[in-house]
Amino acid sequence: MNFKFTLLYSSPFSTISLTILDDSQTEHVINTPLKICPDLWDLKKQRPHNIYLKKNKNLNAKLDRLKIGIAEYLANVTAKNSKISPIKLRKIIKENCDGTKTCRPANSLLDYVEAYIRSRAHLISEPTSKRYRVFLHLLERFEGHRKRHLLLHEVNASFVKEFLEFGELEEYNKSTIGRTIHFVRTVLNFLEKRGVRTYVYELELPKEKKVNLFVTLSEDELVKLKETDVPPSLQAARDWLIISCYTGQRISDFMNFDIQNLEIIKGKPCISFVQQKTQKEILLPLHPVPLTILSGNLNVFPEKLTAQKYNLQIKEVAELAGINSLVKVRKRKGFRAVEMFVQKWEAITSHIGRRSFASNFYGKIPTPLLMEATGHSTEQMFHRYISTIDTERTRTLGQYLEDAYNDKFRVA
Repeated sequence: MNFKFTLLYSSPFSTISLTILDDSQTEHVINTPLKICPDLWDLKKQRPHNIYLKKNKNLNAKLDRLKIGIAEYLANVTAKNSKISPIKLRKIIKENCDGTKTCRPANSLLDYVEAYIRSRAHLISEPTSKRYRVFLHLLERFEGHRKRHLLLHEVNASFVKEFLEFGELEEYNKSTIGRTIHFVRTVLNFLEKRGVRTYVYELELPKEKKVNLFVTLSEDELVKLKETDVPPSLQAARDWLIISCYTGQRISDFMNFDIQNLEIIKGKPCISFVQQKTQKEILLPLHPVPLTILSGNLNVFPEKLTAQKYNLQIKEVAELAGINSLVKVRKRKGFRAVEMFVQKWEAITSHIGRRSFASNFYGKIPTPLLMEATGHSTEQMFHRYISTIDTERTRTLGQYLEDAYNDKFRVA
């Protein structure tokens, strides 16, 4: 037996109806309480076009639950060789659309995932908890796609293959799918330690060379920024950008720097603060460049800016400074991120300071000292912030190629 969702057109919203074709080719049509604007409906996928819009997320979650409930009911009807009951169908629709049915079958993976997240609530930060919830919701969408619940004993090599195919079909970034599988593996390892038998050893991903598509500012570019004349309205953004590149902190931390937090430790000016994300206490010696900015600003830090205003203005500053080389980045197009080339100033965000600091000083300063400055707990995490491309050697090679060309074709 097959089923699908169709729209009963009305203005401005249409009712989403359930249409079932049974084995005798009899069509059963039952309305659901769900509605959507026809322009937002994806006829092929039978769901909203953009399932990430706030108003569509809840609707899509209900449709996913409904797919599973209807599929389970029809499978039961077929197994018992019985007839479809419109009354039973309406009950299933009501339970899945109004949220009264929340229980999953015994041994459901998602029940274990939710239990794992609850067990870590007192140990993890709010951003980590949100990231875990993102993984959970992606697994819920996967269940809706397959129209059945995912049981613990099904989480094996076949699950990996099916989940990868789902990710490709939905055009998810491979790293998103990979991180989700790694998270599932973490949950299974957690269960194994508590005596629950799993197939965690089968959750292997194909090896892929990881390419970090992030942008940094070289020290030469920082000099250009510092020497570029900018209008007074962009002065604070320019100064904060340079400060961030020489302190390696997140915007939530450097934008709260205050002259009151300065200390002199054995003749060295330092700033002390607590990182908002990690709650780590940091005592950071200040590079001479931020000190120069302070001395040129009546010995106070620049005017504080909102994150939104700062992100807009540093792009303007970088464009004025002629930082326009082409860089490859991932940018959102619609509701998916795609790789594309843009001028570097377009790719600059508040996080560029943290990555530039790690990249520019890596190899010049011992890594443990850099990690103490950035607040990274592991070297593996720290290395994610380092640009592995030796831009200076690349620039030198380019200069040699240009000189060779000029020598050969120089007009006498």
